[in-house]
Amino acid sequence: MEIEVAGRHYLAPPQYGIWLPPDFEHIGFNRHEACHCSVYVAPEHCTALPADPCALSLTPLVRALLDDLRESPPDASRFAENERQLQLLLDKLARAPKVGSYLPSSSDPLLEPVLQQLTANPADTRSLAQLASQANTTERTLMRRCQRDLGMSFAQWRQRLRVVAALAQLERGHTVESIALDLGYSSASAFIGMFRRLMGVSPDEYRKGNLPRQQ
Repeated sequence: MEIEVAGRHYLAPPQYGIWLPPDFEHIGFNRHEACHCSVYVAPEHCTALPADPCALSLTPLVRALLDDLRESPPDASRFAENERQLQLLLDKLARAPKVGSYLPSSSDPLLEPVLQQLTANPADTRSLAQLASQANTTERTLMRRCQRDLGMSFAQWRQRLRVVAALAQLERGHTVESIALDLGYSSASAFIGMFRRLMGVSPDEYRKGNLPRQQ
């Protein structure tokens, strides 16, 4: 799920949600077939929730609450139960860790084209120095702008990009070996190691729904 709001781009892999406060105009889209759940919260109940758009890390309990609401929409015969359930959901969302945008973007004239190239081809294995040379700038300049605009190193951003690309392929049933090759890894084990570091589980465990437990 991807959201564009106020000139910024927010992306939420399956373990994350995107929070939009009231009155924020936005555009939502998916690059691949996906299932998502939208919850609309009345403005008077948003005071404890973030004041700005952001991605939120969702616990298994929050995901279970959302699944239950999607399968059994609130109705008058279950008013008290629904009220408790919705209040618990709001409480958990208010405490959910904010992660900004899982895969932040940049409008910097030097950095943006580099990020766009990699987004179009996550298998690109060129180093930051090589990409900087193509952009007629220095590696150090791009490093500084990554930290300034993305809040992380170039290597961390690239790994997140590849995880996002891998999630879509896992959903479509691709093998771990083919995904690793598609993303530019020399071996499946190297890809699995990167995926486990970022997601807390292996690609196959993720595919089976064995997501890491969050407090």
